[in-house]
Amino acid sequence: IRGMIEDIEYLAGNQKMMDAFNIHGTALEQLQDRMASEGKTPLYFAGAGKLIGIIAVADVVKPTSRQAVKELQDMGIEVVMLTGDHKKTAEAIRRQVGVDRVIAEVLPEDKEQEIRRLQKSGKKTAMVGDGINDAPALARADVGIAMGAMGSDAAIEAADVVLMDDDPGKIPTAIKVSKKCLRIVKENIY
Repeated sequence: IRGMIEDIEYLAGNQKMMDAFNIHGTALEQLQDRMASEGKTPLYFAGAGKLIGIIAVADVVKPTSRQAVKELQDMGIEVVMLTGDHKKTAEAIRRQVGVDRVIAEVLPEDKEQEIRRLQKSGKKTAMVGDGINDAPALARADVGIAMGAMGSDAAIEAADVVLMDDDPGKIPTAIKVSKKCLRIVKENIY
């Protein structure tokens, strides 16, 4: 966010934005690194060309996330986290939940391109998301899974599967149920 108040320019955004407006310093970089290693994303506020404040935000990892990731991995599924978070923040979350790989600092419009890149490398993809910024990637993936309870209408509309709550533990269950359903359909055809 960029705006003027009484002829003074104010900014609110990430470190890239602060860098773009030549607002940096050792303290800013140290705070960025410390917060990122704790899994937090700093939002910077500047006025008249100087840093005036920082707020750290963090996604709370759901208690069932680690178990869901492990179940997916046990099914032979590589779990990749696509996030707009800073690399260090994403790495801290990766360690908490145990995902195989993280692709960080992805802009919302680039998530779809990352899914396309994975598909071009020969992988089948399933994308799990809940926000409007996830909708293009959900539509591009071989299977889009929206988290329904808190999901945006755009994510729900773009997805192939909508889970009725926000429990990541339901993702492996949905995959198991769909595989069993497909097997039954094939058995009945034969």
